[in-house]
Amino acid sequence: MRRIAINMQNSLFCNAIADTLRNSENGLQPYAIDSPDKVVDECKWISPYALLLEVTGYTPWLLHERMKIRNAIKEKNPDCKIVFIVDENAEKELAKQVRQAKKDGLIDQFIYGSISATYLADIVDAL
Repeated sequence: MRRIAINMQNSLFCNAIADTLRNSENGLQPYAIDSPDKVVDECKWISPYALLLEVTGYTPWLLHERMKIRNAIKEKNPDCKIVFIVDENAEKELAKQVRQAKKDGLIDQFIYGSISATYLADIVDAL
């Protein structure tokens, strides 16, 4: 069973993603982390296979703040896959920046918020 840490701005959306991953047939064990301030500390004991982080235009979910979390996680767990989730409709410019972070090799994957639940689970499984 692979552990997946998730931190999202909206706890309802976070719990929906966690339920989707848990109920997939991919052997994923999600852990919802309720605050960006807790991500690094909680990932120390979770030791996740992947970390899903929502990126928005608001602090503390800004891209540069998420990159700081990414850097801290990679320092302790270099094998952890980093996945950014962004709303490509509401945050068009931010979505371009997130896509560029993937192209630059800074993150392992990015996901648009408009994808289906099944596709999300399969993307995380295929990391």
